[in-house]
Amino acid sequence: MAASHRGGPVEPEDTLSVGEVSRRTGVPVSALHFYERRGLIVSTRTAGNQRRYARHMLRRISLIVVAKRLGVPLAELSEVFAAVPISRAPTTGEWRRLSREWKERLEERRRTIERLERDLAGCIGCGCLSLKACALLNPDDVLGERGAGPVRFDAEVARGPAPDLAADPGAGPGEIRPG
Repeated sequence: MAASHRGGPVEPEDTLSVGEVSRRTGVPVSALHFYERRGLIVSTRTAGNQRRYARHMLRRISLIVVAKRLGVPLAELSEVFAAVPISRAPTTGEWRRLSREWKERLEERRRTIERLERDLAGCIGCGCLSLKACALLNPDDVLGERGAGPVRFDAEVARGPAPDLAADPGAGPGEIRPG
């Protein structure tokens, strides 16, 4: 692969130095090295043992930056990236498949966040009894017997959206829906 030249024509097979990639993506060199150790990106080496990145790595790195902003774990991103080759630029079809899978995962994450937003004012089922409201939403700490953590929230996320209490006149804030 040829090294990129400033001012000359840019070719898809041109490579970028680690410093150029850092400048273009805003990602520190140390983070680029970390992503490479994790297998998220790959570089080649020059005869002088300097790293060179293919231009298509810029897209991967940009996706990593966005994923980090959204709190997506790198392990999940690795799973998504498994759908496209790392050693060459992905084809349009390969990138579309990655995009579809990524979209499905993001939609699931969005639904979970929306569910949490709705439940923050109510009980997510932690069984804490630390708030006076929990005596109303979790009488006698019944949810504490169902396990640790947000048992109601986790069960409802696994099942899908819970019925809206306002739409279900028979349900009340103290009712514990089966999970």
